[in-house]
Amino acid sequence: MSDTLTLSAETRDRVGKGASRALRREGRVPAVIYGDNQEPLSIHLDERALTKALHTGHFFNSVVMIEGAGGKAIRTLPKDAALDVVTDRPVHVDFLRISAHAKVTVNVPVVFADEEASPGLEKGGVLNIVRHELELVCDASEIPSEITISLKGLEVGDSLHISAVTLPKGVESAIDDRDFT
Repeated sequence: MSDTLTLSAETRDRVGKGASRALRREGRVPAVIYGDNQEPLSIHLDERALTKALHTGHFFNSVVMIEGAGGKAIRTLPKDAALDVVTDRPVHVDFLRISAHAKVTVNVPVVFADEEASPGLEKGGVLNIVRHELELVCDASEIPSEITISLKGLEVGDSLHISAVTLPKGVESAIDDRDFT
């Protein structure tokens, strides 16, 4: 399962372009927490801690606990991170407030295993990856960190469809109207 990340935050009393620019000059990143039938909460985060979390590789499919905002820890799921086009530094982040066992839709990376047991790859075939991530619906506390797919026994010209992939218990594909590759 995916790790739970923790970020400390402070609430913002001023919002807008000028206030956001002032926060960025101080090494802070403006953010907002919305959803779960509550009022949006404007916060700011430490840029270094946020950058470290963004570079984990699984930031957008991890539950992030925001501490210090509103006096208690808030369970969130990152939805968007705006980056500066020149410096690649985070400019703004959106978080979706979720309950403990809410159903969420996340993109989970696909990892291919058993390449040496594939006769098609041994003959010189090439693995053509159509989807690097699967859009899955699962419980917020049970988000898988990756989906491993075995290539054992596949020949040249074979293709894998979502119906052949064994998903973890309680996880289902968000696309259910077709058997995609």
